[in-house]
Amino acid sequence: MTTTSSDAYLPPAGAVHAPNQVIETRGRRLAYRSIGHGRPLVLCTRFRGNIDTWDPAFLDTLAEQGFRVITFDYSGLGLSTGTPSYNPASLARDAGDLIEALGLDRIVLAGWSIGGVAAQVALTQYPQLISHLVLIGTSPPGPLIRQAEQLFYDISRKPENDLIDEGVLFFEPASKQSLQAAQTSHDRIAARTTETSVPVPWRWASEQIADKPRSQIFLADPVLDLLKTTSIPVLHIAGDHDICFPVENWYALSQQLPTLQLLTYPRAGHGPQHQHPQASAHHIATFVASTSE
Repeated sequence: MTTTSSDAYLPPAGAVHAPNQVIETRGRRLAYRSIGHGRPLVLCTRFRGNIDTWDPAFLDTLAEQGFRVITFDYSGLGLSTGTPSYNPASLARDAGDLIEALGLDRIVLAGWSIGGVAAQVALTQYPQLISHLVLIGTSPPGPLIRQAEQLFYDISRKPENDLIDEGVLFFEPASKQSLQAAQTSHDRIAARTTETSVPVPWRWASEQIADKPRSQIFLADPVLDLLKTTSIPVLHIAGDHDICFPVENWYALSQQLPTLQLLTYPRAGHGPQHQHPQASAHHIATFVASTSE
């Protein structure tokens, strides 16, 4: 196997060993982990994701760039209590309640997949708390010029996803290098063996999404209107072959969104930050530093 920068990565005592923490807010406990020191960066996870599903190489590199990196489980999922929901407004409230409960301000809010949808909604609910928005492999609001592939729905609704499924869902199976990155990312995530979170129930999760592609993921005129007028910098990171949220939909809107920056990796899929963990983290740090007042 050809050695890549991802293969050579040896995680420090960071994300793999970060302790679980909980905070009480609005009648439920939100579980979270925090590594690093500096500017707060809160990450909203993907569909069927929990606090364990972020690649530690990505998180540790963000921490090395001067961020306090905070990951969390949504209400009623993983180690958090409350009522589970994949309604983006509910997920956005989780992020906002966590930010307020931790006493954070002017944070960088990031979201992957459905977490990116939640982050966009959160921008309309908590604009005073957010300085930058980082979106990873997600959908813009409104009608889409390109829909998801049926393959995404077929695989994501399975009871369990093995490494082959992960390669299709989050990487580019047509690329040998991408599939090698899938293996090494999988191994890094699996390095955490204690104090792990609880998997999202697959049957419940499968009932929360459609069984075939749709022409729009979420109708939210206020979100689109805000993206068209906001002064808050927005970065979207994508792979060029995302079977869930095709990046072409962002390019179709790019001239209408004044603060949007687009970063697209070639021969990559729905999890570009796992295929390119260090590069993605460095891009985020540069984006924040270069667009801060």
